[in-house]
This record gives sequence, structure tokens and C-alpha cells, in this order.
Amino acid sequence: MSAPEVLMEAVVFGESPRWHNEQLWFSDWGANQVIALDADGRHEVVVTVPSFPMCIDFLPDGRLLVVDSAQRRLLRHEPDGSLVQHADLSKVSEKPWNDIVVDDRGNAYVNTIGFDFPGGEFAPGLIVLVTPEGNVNQVADGLAFPNGMAISPDGATLIVAESYANRLTAYDIGSHGGLGNRRVWAETPDDHPDGICMDVEGAVWYADVGNQHCVRVREGGEVLATVDLDRGAFACALSRGDDPRLFVVGQTWGGPESRQPSGRVVAFPAPAPGAGKP
Repeated sequence: MSAPEVLMEAVVFGESPRWHNEQLWFSDWGANQVIALDADGRHEVVVTVPSFPMCIDFLPDGRLLVVDSAQRRLLRHEPDGSLVQHADLSKVSEKPWNDIVVDDRGNAYVNTIGFDFPGGEFAPGLIVLVTPEGNVNQVADGLAFPNGMAISPDGATLIVAESYANRLTAYDIGSHGGLGNRRVWAETPDDHPDGICMDVEGAVWYADVGNQHCVRVREGGEVLATVDLDRGAFACALSRGDDPRLFVVGQTWGGPESRQPSGRVVAFPAPAPGAGKP
């Protein structure tokens, strides 16, 4: 594909991009900010939460949910600008909470990697279901560093990237939000998939930090497309409608640290628009 369009630079640590109301929303974990970015590069800071990680998604009514990993809770951004606790995650795990995806019913799936990263001894992670009322129930476990998650356009399947297992794993979503029928959706033998998103053709894009690219795959693992970056690709999101674009947030990872932030938001033309959640 063609060279990417650079939409924003000087991001400290960009993650969790979401296409919402014709804008790209993402978290700058390093600056503790949730940012809304227009297609022309204008942006605004919507809310500040002192947490790392700090992933985001939206309830069906448009209210923002923020994973406050530092305080082991899920926050909700109200229309008046206030932040309120949506759910307490601490009773399930005190380890870092990571990605989130919300379905059409307002059920939020949130995962924890299960160990302190980096430096901690590996332990498997899990996924919880947070109901619209804020009730928290574990619905999956035994995941090797669960990372990005997506829900299929028909709402029937949840896909999660297992970064340490080099694969995308799928579950059937039950009538009450539970997860079952765990299976491998696609192997990614040479990649450690991070953030993911789905398109209208049922393919998944995943970002890979170490290999500095995003890859589009079909169920079963067939590679359909690859876009390359000049730095680690942490997560990706697709616009909807005509002239779809793949947005990627990335930064330099590992090696000598620069005094200047290396984070960047870029956009590539995409073969198909986004679908499903997020």
C-alpha cells in the first residue's frame, strides 16, 4: 500500500484507537489523555486519567468508558464532563487491566494480562463481562497476554489477540453475554498481535509492535494485506463509509529512549471499511 498520511505527532504513547462520530479517538497513555482527532489533524483532549494502560470504548448511547488500570476500575464519562465509576474490577484481579470492547447491548468486555509487565513472571490473563449496571463476571481465562479485542458485525463472536501465543482466539457470545466455544481464529506464527479491528468483509487487521506493521487476515490465517511502519505498530482502527482508512497508532519501542516523544498517528487507504465493535 501507499505511504501513510501522518495525522498527529509528538504523541507520548498512543494506544486504543476508536472511530466514533467521524473522529478518531485514542488514548495517549504516556500523557494520561483521551484525544479526539479530526481527519485534518485538529485534535482536542477530552479527558485526563492518570493510568497506564488506559484503553477506551463507547456505550451505545455514546458515553465514553475508560479502563483506569491504575485504580483497577472502569470509568464512565458523563455528558456534564464528570467521570464516575462504572465498575470495580479490583475484586477480580489486581494485575494490569488492558483492552475493552463494548457490544450493542452495552455489555463491556475487559481483559487483564494477568501479570506485571514488564518484569513480572508470566501468568495467564482473563476476560470479564461488565454489564450496563456495572456487575462484573469472569467469562474467560487461560489467555497468553490478552490484548486487542473485537466483536464481529453480527454480534455473535468475540475475537481476542493472544500476543504471547501468536494467534487470534475466538469465542461465541451467548444470549446473556457469556463466552463459549473457544477456538483458534487465526495463527500469526511470526507476529505478536496487539490491537485489532474488523472490516465489513469479516477480515481482521492486527498491529504488531516488533515487526512494525499491521496485517489483514482472514479466518484461518490467510494474509490479505500488510502495511509497514517505521516504528512499532501498537493498535489500529478503521473508518466507516466511503473511502475507508486504516488508522494506526505507533511509537518507538525498545532501544535508547529519546527525549522527544516518538508516538505518531497515521492513516492508510483501506480495502474495506470497519464493521462490528469497536
